[in-house]
Amino acid sequence: MIEEVTGIKKIRMLYLQLLYRCNFTCLHCFHGKRLQYADAFTVDEAAGLLTLMRDEYGTEAVTLLGGEPFVHRDLAQVVRHAKEELGLRVEICTNGYRIERRLTEIAPSLDLLRVSLEGVGSTNDGIRKQGSYKSALEALRLARDLGVPTGATMTVTSRNIAEVLPLGRALAQLGVRQLKLHHLRPVGNAADHPELLVTSTSAYGRLRDELASADLSLEVIVDEDLSEDGAPQVCAPSDGPREIDRIEVDPRGALTMSCKAVGKDAHAFWYEKAAGRIVHKPSSVDELTLAVPDVVYGRA
Repeated sequence: MIEEVTGIKKIRMLYLQLLYRCNFTCLHCFHGKRLQYADAFTVDEAAGLLTLMRDEYGTEAVTLLGGEPFVHRDLAQVVRHAKEELGLRVEICTNGYRIERRLTEIAPSLDLLRVSLEGVGSTNDGIRKQGSYKSALEALRLARDLGVPTGATMTVTSRNIAEVLPLGRALAQLGVRQLKLHHLRPVGNAADHPELLVTSTSAYGRLRDELASADLSLEVIVDEDLSEDGAPQVCAPSDGPREIDRIEVDPRGALTMSCKAVGKDAHAFWYEKAAGRIVHKPSSVDELTLAVPDVVYGRA
């Protein structure tokens, strides 16, 4: 159905939000009140969508996230099915809070563990949860010892913009391969915390100058909205792209192609779990009607 409407033939990665439920209530979380919702994918529902994406759109990889994916009781089954039955590259994005036992269980089937952090020590804990920084570093150490490659994500805010480099150095010491920096979008919990917004884009310019001159031993990937001029315009074929890097599905089944539309109910497609099919449900505010651009990433 996606190809019929958009012409897109290949979607490299599926971002699969297994559930809304989380053991954190981060100040910037785009889910907001939905963190309390019970919607979740069962193993069979997740397997059905993954199979459909691989067979119809050539999907090669899946990133499992939530909510908090390690809260999902059947995470190990989903991971093993994706890796061993479908041959997909499997990544998990997690808060890393007390995941040691389950991480050890799934490590042989995991290609990347990405942990979300929002600064060093108390800065991170003030945005995420008390004790979360220490726990996240412990998870990264364990992954390293288990032979699982690691990465990290950080949403840049007014509270933590000065700690990007210190965090990068701390992560590099743990063997983390990549730090991905996101721009804060005022949806969900972030809409209730406007103080987190960086109000002067010149701060982004200074950050990028610091990153350019820093000798970090890990790769830094930057949302290009984190710049004084914002993200550049990306030229796409006049009749639309034939291939996209990712599509994200929320626990209800709503599919979103643009990161800038995630959390805004701007989806034009829906995965019907019971029927095992994707349907087109256009609206006046969907990402196709409004031509919502995707996030542009670059290397710092």
